[in-house]
Amino acid sequence: MTIDIENIRKDFPILEEMIHGKPLVYFDNAATTQTPSQVTDVMLEYYNKYNSNIHRGVHYLSNKSTEGAENARLKVQKFINAAHSHEVIFTGGTTESINLVANSFGECYISEGDEVIVSEMEHHSNIVPWQMLCQRKKATLKVIPFNDKGELMIEKLPDLITDRTKILAVNHISNSLGTINPIKEIIDFAHSKNVPVLIDAAQSVQHKKIDVQALDADFLVFSGHKLYGPTGIGVLYGKEKFLNEMPPWQGGGEMIQEVSFEKTTYNELPFKFEAGTPNYIDAIGLGAAIDYVETIGLDSIDAYEQDLLKYATEKFEAIPGMKIYGTAKNKTSVISFLIDGIHFYDMGMLLDQMGIAVRTGTHCTEPVMQHFGIEGTVRASFAFYNTKEEIDSLYNGILKVCKMFVH
Repeated sequence: MTIDIENIRKDFPILEEMIHGKPLVYFDNAATTQTPSQVTDVMLEYYNKYNSNIHRGVHYLSNKSTEGAENARLKVQKFINAAHSHEVIFTGGTTESINLVANSFGECYISEGDEVIVSEMEHHSNIVPWQMLCQRKKATLKVIPFNDKGELMIEKLPDLITDRTKILAVNHISNSLGTINPIKEIIDFAHSKNVPVLIDAAQSVQHKKIDVQALDADFLVFSGHKLYGPTGIGVLYGKEKFLNEMPPWQGGGEMIQEVSFEKTTYNELPFKFEAGTPNYIDAIGLGAAIDYVETIGLDSIDAYEQDLLKYATEKFEAIPGMKIYGTAKNKTSVISFLIDGIHFYDMGMLLDQMGIAVRTGTHCTEPVMQHFGIEGTVRASFAFYNTKEEIDSLYNGILKVCKMFVH
């Protein structure tokens, strides 16, 4: 199946916007993807016709909203091929999902002197919660390094994992380098040492097919707003055996079975980890986003985006003074770069005046920047609604900025 780019772009009204009098070229997809009308229409329908608190009501509206939210859970289950729908926990996003595991898993399994392993290329949201856990429990945080191409040095794993290692947390795809990490190989080795693995899939579910059972992932997390869905909704997938053993992270309504002043018993999965009124309409929107992506097909999306990446990389490599950070053999549609003599903020602000949206800064990966001895980069990240013509606009925009800095 090929990408019908003309019709796809019509599904995203924001792509028709003018920015500073120029047509919008949106290359900040690794931060947030745009949302098609098919998603916002479904959410608006629920707000206007069926809105009511879920799970607790006996009336029509509550039942209708409950059905929509639980159908969304089933869609997520199928999308990642989880064995059970109750292994799918709705959260506020990837960050909340990781914090949930760091707190709840950490409470259950981590003791003084134990070890947690992350990688050098993690987003801050997959570093800081583990640091906080290690400080609280007097545990040790260890780090898998990467080489100058931006590839994880997984040959270091045998030296890093010991009998005190309790969990390994690693991203599937780096948000700042685009590297696609060999997570199946990492999981298999970690499991050979009886170490469970959390996969941060925030940058991969929108590009690659994911099968948590084939991967044998213990935990997997992602966000709706990077999957063409709404903000404020995310997913924690966890194996049933861990979720059953882990204590609740937050207390309140819904996560309980019985409450008295003497004792509280907890609800069954998944509700044990979904305290309070859930973000049910955004969950329904996430389900609609999954429907939309599956209509196009992830294989088609991946092939199209790889073509965009190849096209852009070849053009950008010809720009004098450009250095691309992240040149792994296996990478996705992200190009992070600097131009000699031009600050990344200057490049980003001047491109914005041309209607071109790119991300500038550390991309919440300061250890990556420290590895390369830089303060930040310009990042262009592509989605299936982008075109080669838009890449040409970015290329010409970069050249225009370069001319401004010629003395």
